[in-house]
Amino acid sequence: MMQKIFLCLTLILILPDIFIYKNYISGSQINTFAKCLYLLPSFLLLAGLIYLFYFTSHDEIIERSQLVGWFVMTYFIFAIPKLTFTLISLFDIPLKYIFKQSFTPFTYAGFAAAVIWVGILVYGSIWGKTKFDIKPVTYQSSLLSKGFDGYKIVQLSDIHIGSWKGNGKALLEAVELANAQHPDLIVFTGDLINNKATELEGYEETLSLLKAKDGVYSILGNHDYGPYYKWKTPQEQVDNLISLKKKEAGIGWILLNNEHRILHHNGDSIALIGVENWGEPPFSGKGDLKKAIQGVEDIPFKLLLSHNPSHWRKKVLPESDVALTLSGHTHGMQLAFGAHSLASLVYPQWGGLYSQKGRSLYVNVGLGFLGLPFRFGAWPEITVITLRSK
Repeated sequence: MMQKIFLCLTLILILPDIFIYKNYISGSQINTFAKCLYLLPSFLLLAGLIYLFYFTSHDEIIERSQLVGWFVMTYFIFAIPKLTFTLISLFDIPLKYIFKQSFTPFTYAGFAAAVIWVGILVYGSIWGKTKFDIKPVTYQSSLLSKGFDGYKIVQLSDIHIGSWKGNGKALLEAVELANAQHPDLIVFTGDLINNKATELEGYEETLSLLKAKDGVYSILGNHDYGPYYKWKTPQEQVDNLISLKKKEAGIGWILLNNEHRILHHNGDSIALIGVENWGEPPFSGKGDLKKAIQGVEDIPFKLLLSHNPSHWRKKVLPESDVALTLSGHTHGMQLAFGAHSLASLVYPQWGGLYSQKGRSLYVNVGLGFLGLPFRFGAWPEITVITLRSK
């Protein structure tokens, strides 16, 4: 599998260079040094790919995830624009050789598309990943008691704290923006870490600043269990999760593991329910909705925190009467153009509000990033949900 990925990445890098060099550079008046200079980035990136795939262990990639992320981002900045230019400009070949036209419109179009891609990739990697997007959402339900009309919830998700190393100032800005909404409740819908609880060291004080009238509640996401790190023993992984739970409690967050809390406001009540991560393989399926809702069957309005949005259609809709589910997990693949993202190919509900027969799911595309230090369109999100009774 890894060899196929390596071959694919190599071809994406090299084939456009061959096409561009042969058609636009080799016969030009550019001196030999400049021609070699054009090829230099691709040779360096190819060397990096060889080192990454054949001389770097899984643990080293995990430990140096930021460096690896920046290398991959650099690869994309060079490879994607050239690939785009090549694919579009190929359409000029029949114009040139069949219709004998000297005008090459697709070459110009390909160049324009390549420039746009460079702009997107550079902007997303430098500024986009901290372009915090405060998204106001109004959710109206006949099940909601009058006492909760106007109740404000801030949802955060997928902080992936290990990716914020060296950028604590931006994380503090996100916390301050969340607090500035003056929420009644703050909820976090999973993936606080990438792999290890120790990633939180140095950021606990910042996260402890999150404040809401009714507190900060959280659930676990797939990454919080540490399944992607090669632990020396199974007990190490267990201890890591125990440490994470202690750290969340230490910063004042209330972790809901297949359990619930009753929230009171203006003489009325709603049920806040949290499940452990639920997901189809390879994601862990520890979420137990039936256990979590035991004891709140008679409360009309139920608010569920569940990391993976797939849980909504698979379990929540057919097996419960939960009114509103809040999820994360998808990141919108950290790339979206308006309401469109490749994330939709994997998750039909990948970002925003979805409703079916008076029951709804909201998917937050996450605050942090994973793998690539990049976000464009799917900006780091702070959701502000205002509940309204009908």
